[in-house]
Parts: sequence; structure tokens; C-alpha cells
Amino acid sequence: MSQTVDRALSILPLLAEGPANLEQVAARLGVHKSTALRLLRTLHEHGIVHRQPDQRYRLGSRIFALAQQAVENLDVREIAHPHLVELNARTGHTVHLAVHEEDEVLYIDKVESRYPVRMYSRIGKPVAITNAAVAKLLLADLPEQERRAVAQRLDYPRYTARSITDAKTFLAELAKVREQGWATDLGGHEESINCVGAPVRGPDGRAVAAMSVSAPNVVVSADELLGLLPLVRRTADAISDEYSGKTPEKERHP
Repeated sequence: MSQTVDRALSILPLLAEGPANLEQVAARLGVHKSTALRLLRTLHEHGIVHRQPDQRYRLGSRIFALAQQAVENLDVREIAHPHLVELNARTGHTVHLAVHEEDEVLYIDKVESRYPVRMYSRIGKPVAITNAAVAKLLLADLPEQERRAVAQRLDYPRYTARSITDAKTFLAELAKVREQGWATDLGGHEESINCVGAPVRGPDGRAVAAMSVSAPNVVVSADELLGLLPLVRRTADAISDEYSGKTPEKERHP
């Protein structure tokens, strides 16, 4: 039975490359055509594959529906939370997770620091969208036209002397973040708070969330916080792999 399941599943990557006929499927599996036909018929009955008029087989609509349903039912917060807790335990600093919804970026999880200083952020509340590292990461991932449209709609309050205060500067920052794959907020929202973040990506490579580590400069300097960037990126990668159902890769950010 396990061999039958293995063979049936081996058909799917072949058909993902494009339609294939019975002979091609049998050759890929290394089995007789009668065996390949039985497997294809079973998959066809369940809508996993579809037989075309030219007698070639392709992936069926059912597999796409199942994939979409699985994605919709994924809870990035539930998946990310243990990783955020571990990062907090290793660094002692506040860790955030945020998502982009309409024209806002919202915190959906937060693990507080171990020291007495507490941050203003709250779960469910919008971030300072023109300065927060998580916001930069999520907006930087948007298609260029949408990114520009969002930038033009935003207000640019001057929270501190380091705040981004116009769309041109903001778009330049987003372009930089998009290229490098990480973001910072070094006193742009709160003078004494620094932050470094990385994106959480879904199966299609798009950012589904962003996470960050934040700390007041009375605890660690901006340079010391930036030294945690490899750890932050590895944590984001681990969340991305689990969210996407991938086997964890070797460390990408030493």
C-alpha cells in the first residue's frame, strides 16, 4: 500500500511540469502502463488529475482547490508564536509579528522583553506605517504600482528627527528594503527605540507577515541590535518554511 501511495504521489510533480501521456507517466514511475493507468484512474476519480481530449493527463482542479483551502486555513500567528518566544528567550528583547490589511499594518503578536522598559505597541493596533520596520517590509513587497499608490495616500507625521516625512523618501526606503530583504527603524517612531525586522514568506514567495526585534537604546545600541540581524532572519526563514510546508533549509544567514 505504501508503495502504491508513493507512486501515485510521484505522478503529481511530473504533471506539474505540464500534461503527460500514459507512456510518459509509466516511464517516470518505472512501471508497466497498466499499473500507471490504475493510478491515474484513481487520481482522476478524486479530481486530482484530469484527462484531456488528447488523452494526456494534467493536474485537476481539485488539487488547486485543496491547496487554496489549506492556505486560507493557515494561521501565521499560531505557526510563528513558538519561534517568537524562542527568539525572545535568546535575546531578551521585545519581538513583534505584523500583517498588512487594507491600508494598515497591524501587530498580531507580541512577546514582551525581560527588562522593565515596556513598549507602546499593542496587539491589534496599527503600527507607525511610515517608519516601522515591519511596515516597510510588508509594503516593500507590494507590486511597484500598488506600492507607489499606497505611498501617495499616506500621511507622514514627524514623530522624531529621524522620521520619514515624504513619499519620495519613503519609496526610496522601500526600494532599499525590497532589495536587501530586511528593514530597520532606528529611532524613526520613538526616539529611544530601535528595531530590526525580516519578512515571513508564503509558498509563492510573497510576504504574508513580518517580524521584528525591538529594544531601547538604554539597553542596547543600534549597532548591537543590528548584530542580531542574522538571528532575526533565520527565525523569519524558519517561520516561512513551516508556514509553507517546506523542509527547513540549511542556515541561510550565518
